[in-house]
Amino acid sequence: MLVYLAIVALLFVTWKLSQMGIFEAGDDTGYWIGVAGGVMLLLLFSYPLRKHFTFARNWGRVKWWFLVHMLLGIGGPVLILLHSTFRVGSLNAAVALYSMLLVAASGVIGRFIYARVNRGLHGEKAELKDIQSRAGLQQEDARSRLSFAPRVEAWLMAFERSELKAKAGWVTYFRQVFWLPMQQWLLYRQCAAELRQVLQALADKENWHQKDLAKRNKHSRTLVSQYLSAVTRVSQFRAYERLFSLWHVAHIPFVYLMVISAVVHVFAVHIY
Repeated sequence: MLVYLAIVALLFVTWKLSQMGIFEAGDDTGYWIGVAGGVMLLLLFSYPLRKHFTFARNWGRVKWWFLVHMLLGIGGPVLILLHSTFRVGSLNAAVALYSMLLVAASGVIGRFIYARVNRGLHGEKAELKDIQSRAGLQQEDARSRLSFAPRVEAWLMAFERSELKAKAGWVTYFRQVFWLPMQQWLLYRQCAAELRQVLQALADKENWHQKDLAKRNKHSRTLVSQYLSAVTRVSQFRAYERLFSLWHVAHIPFVYLMVISAVVHVFAVHIY
């Protein structure tokens, strides 16, 4: 979230600079800003070169190349926007600018999806297993830490069964990505209300101190929140993996469109 907020702030600062009238797209300053942005966009192709060609496999860690790729993918479009002063003067310039913005937006979306699949399903399942164990929900003969609230325990188990065994398909994938977090939040609110009511009844019955009640209430809500989050992440992993493959198919044509339109734009500028 901080990265995305930083991008928004950077775009705002760039727009403010472009509106100050310090330069125009066609003068020397605007021209060299455009050149700098274009060079950064060209350098973006060093990342796939490092990934896919054998002779480049030993050129440092892919992690750092990917970081540079992201920085160039943000810095290049920002400089091009500054160069254009957020205006287009011709059809080829418009095509070049908008195709670049499509690629940049696609890259930001791809980074978001990549972050969801990069950790790996094994890691998410391990976390879920740990939370299940601590809650006592994996052991049939164990006394669950949530046994004092059987409805909450049943809701959690039903949520897990429903999502982890959901039928594969694009409808399921899109539901798990866009709607499942809302389902998770609604179920958490439902569980929290039930826990508050049950714990208050136990506190009245056993004469708990108010601090003890608050502590137990917080601990139970934290356990429920962690459990729901783990189930959601495991459920979403397959969905994000599918979306990432779909994104990759769409991202490449955008890149080709950007390259072709940028070459046409540069050619037109220098010829005419």
